[in-house]
Amino acid sequence: MARKSHQDHFLLVEDDKGQRQFALQNATHVIGRDRQCDIRLASHFVSREHATLRQQTQADGSYSYEIIDGSPDGRRSSNGLLINGRKLQSHRLQNQDVIVFGPSVKATYLKLERDIHDTIPPCDEFEDITLINPRTAGVPEG
Repeated sequence: MARKSHQDHFLLVEDDKGQRQFALQNATHVIGRDRQCDIRLASHFVSREHATLRQQTQADGSYSYEIIDGSPDGRRSSNGLLINGRKLQSHRLQNQDVIVFGPSVKATYLKLERDIHDTIPPCDEFEDITLINPRTAGVPEG
């Protein structure tokens, strides 16, 4: 039986509004303080369109996200991105990567994978089983 896998992708954001979790399901997510952003960050230190998440499909059909500094049309953010402590223009995200957008504004990328198992219908030969107590069946104990 082939093993199937299911993935869930999340961005856990911490900013001036506290901690929030966003499910990542679209091919592209725009992150920033603008009201039109898919993931809105609450901070004046964040650009209107600070970063873009793009879904990257693998050969096996699974996918991950790449984060790119700036808007979808290529305008870079004012403060850039710190990913796992390094200033980067882009990065293919791995589970638990930490992205810093500015003072007191960060996000953690979570990629949760689980195997999906096909269920097997019950076998007909065991459908009509009657359990017998050995004491009532006349079988000697011992």
